Amino acid sequence: MLDSNLVELESGYLKAIAQPTRLKILYFLKDGEKCQCKIIPFMKEDQSNISRHLTRMRDLGVLESRREGVSVYYKIRDKRLFSLLSLVDRMVKAEIKEKAKRAKVLV
Repeated sequence: MLDSNLVELESGYLKAIAQPTRLKILYFLKDGEKCQCKIIPFMKEDQSNISRHLTRMRDLGVLESRREGVSVYYKIRDKRLFSLLSLVDRMVKAEIKEKAKRAKVLV
């Protein structure tokens, strides 16, 4: 039996990471906590846009943050996130291979 509250929470979590800029931020943070002052230059996007993404992911429980003076540091709240991303990566690569096989057959 499906718990609709749990499904809503899962959906919110997946929405929090299902955006290219946010995924890039997550991969950048994979090896540990980083200052927002390092994240923004790495992303090469507008500072306010990156700040909004970081705040959104923090508010949805994907990231944790802490303030040290004027600097804000972010880290992944639960590293199991990368198991999920690894699974998605394998699924996408398998789908690409399958489409390539089908295209070869049609040629």
